[in-house]
Amino acid sequence: MQATAIDLRPLDQSHLESALALSRQAGWPHRLEEWQMLLELSHGLVAVENEKVVGTIFVTPYGDQIATINMVIVDESMRGRGIGRRIMQAALDIVGERECRLVATADGLPLYESLGFRKNDSIVQHQGMLRACIAPETVEWATGADLDDIVALDRIAYPADRSGLIQSLFRAGRLAVLREAGVIHGYAAWRPFGRGELCGPVIAETAHAAEDLLRFLFAARPGVFMRVDTGVETGLASFLLEHGLVHVGGGIPMRRTSSSASSTVPSVHTFALASQALG
Repeated sequence: MQATAIDLRPLDQSHLESALALSRQAGWPHRLEEWQMLLELSHGLVAVENEKVVGTIFVTPYGDQIATINMVIVDESMRGRGIGRRIMQAALDIVGERECRLVATADGLPLYESLGFRKNDSIVQHQGMLRACIAPETVEWATGADLDDIVALDRIAYPADRSGLIQSLFRAGRLAVLREAGVIHGYAAWRPFGRGELCGPVIAETAHAAEDLLRFLFAARPGVFMRVDTGVETGLASFLLEHGLVHVGGGIPMRRTSSSASSTVPSVHTFALASQALG
């Protein structure tokens, strides 16, 4: 059957179990809770054939500046029929004039390049059983009273409004802050994810500060299965290996920039909210 027989519909609660089955078919570790978080933060679409969900995609907007595309999945029995391109085009209509970001697999790279996305460094995934370590004294758990300051710091590092995401991470897990003289200079998020737990994002001014934030989170969770996704440029690979997290793969961050978009990059930003992690 041709791709023209495929219906595109808004993704809602009724589609989550079918979407979860697709991510499991793809070998992704997401739980229903991760799909639910994405649904709360994003605009989702499903491709449907004969009332069966055969494709998914999410667009997560961060204000008017940036949007990310996540959870681009096509049923393996339906690939090669143009469904991926069709749901991507529909997602880009939702993105509009925003800069658009995603993390590609090697298989998806040709499609995204044909739609105007360009590669931007690389992301490496580390995971494993955490080794015991000592928490630094400069880091502590955040409270609800810290959220406004965390959002303000995040906005310096990431050129768009991620306040909704930060609040969602605070509800789903915990946030840690690096505080000096009463001022927050960095933060990191922890939450349950997939087969274990996940740390990220991490926003810090230096690699040393990022390591302190991660070390604090690691010290609270010895022996658990942890995942951290980080940009190669952060130089955190040896630190993560020292704490039991080995390199197991990664992805290709890509951007599609509109003529009106402008962006900066943080000094240190470990990406645990790239496509394989947030969606």
